[in-house]
Amino acid sequence: MNLPVDLTNCDREMIQIPGSVQPFGFLLGLSSDFSVCFASENLPLFLGREVADVLHRPVAAIIAEAAIDAIRSRVDYLTGPDAVERIFGLQLQDNGPRFDVAVHFSGAYLIVESEPSAAYDDTNSGELVRLMLVRMRKTRGVLELANEAARQLKVLTGFDRVMVYRFHPDGSGEVISEVARGGLEPFLGLHYPASDIPRQARVLYQRNWLRIIADINAPPVPIAAPPSHNAALLDLSMSVLRSVSPIHIEYLRNMGVGASMSVSILRDDKLWGLFACHHYSPRNIPFERRTAAELFGQMFSWVLESRERESEVAYEARASQVQERLIEAAASHAHSRGAIADFVDDYRKMIDCDGIAVWSDETLTLTGETPTESEVKDLINFINRTSPGRICASAEIAKVYASGEAFRDRAAGFLAIPISRTPRDCLIFFRREILRKVNWAGDPNKTYSEGPLGPRLTPRKSFEVWQEIVRGQSAPWTAADLHIAESLRITLLEVILQLADLAARERRTAQERQELMIAELNHRVRNILSLVRGLVAQSKDTTVSTEEFASVLGGRIQALARAHDQITSLNWAPAALRSLIESEAGAYLGARAGRVKLGGPDVALDPKAFATLALVVHEMMTNSAKYGALADSTGEVEIIWKLDDGDTLTIEWKERGGPPVQPPSRKGFGTTIIERSIPFDLKGEAELRYDLLGVNARFVIPAHFIEPAAAGAGGKSQQAEQKTRPGISGTALIVEDNLIIAMTAEVILLELGARHAETAASVKEGLAAIARAKPSFALLDLNLGGENSIPVAMKLSELGVPFIFATGYGERAPIPAELSDVPVIQKPYTRDVVEHALTKLPEKQSAD
Repeated sequence: MNLPVDLTNCDREMIQIPGSVQPFGFLLGLSSDFSVCFASENLPLFLGREVADVLHRPVAAIIAEAAIDAIRSRVDYLTGPDAVERIFGLQLQDNGPRFDVAVHFSGAYLIVESEPSAAYDDTNSGELVRLMLVRMRKTRGVLELANEAARQLKVLTGFDRVMVYRFHPDGSGEVISEVARGGLEPFLGLHYPASDIPRQARVLYQRNWLRIIADINAPPVPIAAPPSHNAALLDLSMSVLRSVSPIHIEYLRNMGVGASMSVSILRDDKLWGLFACHHYSPRNIPFERRTAAELFGQMFSWVLESRERESEVAYEARASQVQERLIEAAASHAHSRGAIADFVDDYRKMIDCDGIAVWSDETLTLTGETPTESEVKDLINFINRTSPGRICASAEIAKVYASGEAFRDRAAGFLAIPISRTPRDCLIFFRREILRKVNWAGDPNKTYSEGPLGPRLTPRKSFEVWQEIVRGQSAPWTAADLHIAESLRITLLEVILQLADLAARERRTAQERQELMIAELNHRVRNILSLVRGLVAQSKDTTVSTEEFASVLGGRIQALARAHDQITSLNWAPAALRSLIESEAGAYLGARAGRVKLGGPDVALDPKAFATLALVVHEMMTNSAKYGALADSTGEVEIIWKLDDGDTLTIEWKERGGPPVQPPSRKGFGTTIIERSIPFDLKGEAELRYDLLGVNARFVIPAHFIEPAAAGAGGKSQQAEQKTRPGISGTALIVEDNLIIAMTAEVILLELGARHAETAASVKEGLAAIARAKPSFALLDLNLGGENSIPVAMKLSELGVPFIFATGYGERAPIPAELSDVPVIQKPYTRDVVEHALTKLPEKQSAD
């Protein structure tokens, strides 16, 4: 049955208990003893049994025992109120047709919904989703991601129009991406009021990922129940077949839509938006394909969250750095209360704003664009009355504070942070008004008229563009803004407002206790993180694009990683200089590594000197390959080193045969590394000369960092290992217990030529995959939680299948002697790292 809809209850319509279902399938509601309590009245069309004959009877009277067993087995997987399990191609009756089945709990009832299985084509929905994700991950930015996702979902579902619809904080929304067949009016950029998708509908979208309306003109099918049960109270929130609100049907009919489907987009478990799919005639797609669309929506949500979080993390990291400096300065401030206003410029660097007000010790400090002093004091009184002791924020001040209408042009948005134990002192950030033109899909104002269901709120019939100038609003305060504000509030309360000296002593004491427990690990990790942080900060100042920044920074960090790989492989013992140079030449230059000529005695470097020199050599190789001898097809680099009588190491770098050399017009961070790292870190010497015929450099490493080494110490010659190997073909097996790493590996192997990639998360799954079909190549994570992948490796070796190992930083896995020649790569790895490892495969193996 449908509840009456009038002027007062549109926003309270109980759309989750319609008492009916859509006719493309049927519904059964079962009690705990599997007797039938509810049945949709179209049951005879699908199972040939009258509804009256099945109510209060065991479901076994109408469904085969094998089908009941299959349903029972899926019930065990229902682990939450919103869990839904699916069974595809289930034969409900002996020798009967097959159905796609969805089961979920609604209170004490088990809801079983079935629809006829479609004739499946040869398309593998799971593989299609995987390929869609691969394409999606190659996009940049949220809009490009949304555009590609809309295109992919249209291919998957075949709807006439697919839109990405994003909700705004006030409940309204905007079409930010659209793909439609030719001849349709575009909806891109249009806004829709919050009333178009009322609150209770948004709640259902948040719980149930996918919703389809196969035919808006199809009459709903009532659900029948005996007197002891009430179908009008049966909650169908998680139902696949739930019938549609008559108001929504009228809304879609006014738009000319014949069928629709929506896939939810969640961020941090909250509704971010929807994939809205429209078709202009009835359309139902198979349940399995809808399930693939739902999975795609979930994966898109995770990718979207990752993209948005990247910018938030950078924003919060900047604020954290400012906050660290603020804490250090405030801790030594003579009067901690007075320090609050002294650091107003630092506050502006933490949260994007146009002005700040600080009210502390009955003193008001204003900076930037703010209301007047009297206006701010009145606002502070209002905040202390209505929101004492907690953060308060609004992007439309006049909505929460009527007097704010007078100064909304200067401060339309505010974020207030209490900075005292009692509601008195506070810090307020202001943002100026931003005038916006909003294109609505029709007049967004609610109109009341006589509709098919009587006098009530009637969906608008016109969707022509209706433009509005929005005033009195600022840029919205984001979750990152509020997180930074809370962190700042805690800092000001616990550090600045309390005795700074006592807090500093307590922090030092706690830090000393911690350092005693993890001194060695903390020392190494802090040095590495500090170095990486410096690389990030300095590299961004010498690059002009995101791609160049990523390439330069990635190269420098990879050089450090290669150096640390060699050091850790020797348990932090001294490592060979020759191995360092050959590793850099091989990794960066590939086939051109033979143009780097080496000469000198076998010496080993202390780990600190090894890491420092690794960065220097990386920068020299990079510059030579870009601008020097190695940039030309005939140029060469000669690197000669020698020890003097006191064991001081001198390294000579000579480039010849390249283009004419000109000194750089400015000194970048790479040059700074070359000229200053060795003198500063090792107290040695570095000299760099730009001769016309080629760059020359001289480096001197003090004797206490040097040890004699046997020939070949620290690893095999990289140049000797440079071999041309074929790429990957056929099926590649990935044994990896981390989903994200497995997905990354999958994309890499497909790019290297694999036709298909199969993943396994354990030894058992890996061996099962090999038993099903022999792969042509495998990438094995050595450590799989509580086990290792050696049994899989032994099986692959027995079958003659080439493979490589991957291992986490600093991990030690027992590799049997018979597998000692298998290449091992370090996580996180890139395509170049994997491709380089392929050249190290034993001669008896081939990746073809």
